[in-house]
Amino acid sequence: MSDTPLSGPEMLDAEPGHDAKTQEPRLWCDDGWTARVIKNQDDDGWAVEMILDGEDEPALVGPWTMGRDKKNPKPLDSAAFYTLVKTATEVLRRHEQQLHAMLHKSLKVRTASGRLTIKLDIVPDDDNPYALLSACDEGGEQLAQVEVATSFKLNPDSATAWIANDFSKPGR
Repeated sequence: MSDTPLSGPEMLDAEPGHDAKTQEPRLWCDDGWTARVIKNQDDDGWAVEMILDGEDEPALVGPWTMGRDKKNPKPLDSAAFYTLVKTATEVLRRHEQQLHAMLHKSLKVRTASGRLTIKLDIVPDDDNPYALLSACDEGGEQLAQVEVATSFKLNPDSATAWIANDFSKPGR
């Protein structure tokens, strides 16, 4: 998808992250969001992209309705803009939840001394990513913590083996 050329006052507000409130047929900026109607490269239709201020990539890109002339896009309006904001916010929220679920795993294991919570927390450092494997008792007190590879698979068997090994670093 590519942008249609902007000129005049549209050009001034074309970049996300500006402070001005803009309400134009193809460009709306408000509440930290920019909605921009763009030409769909794949066909004769139109698309709309939602960009959160400060971000380089759109949080949401979706099809946009044709206007009455079946040639130009339907103009943005307040109701459409706030529906798009709600949808884009939900997309970001689901992305954050998915990322959190990938980076933080937890399970409970019954032992002779009680139930333990075993956690695997991945630290996605660009230079040296690692993961922390930890065990807490029912009161939340940490019993052990070791650094493991980000590829460590936390499951009931690996957790039970770690406990049985007196919380020694797995793989030793």
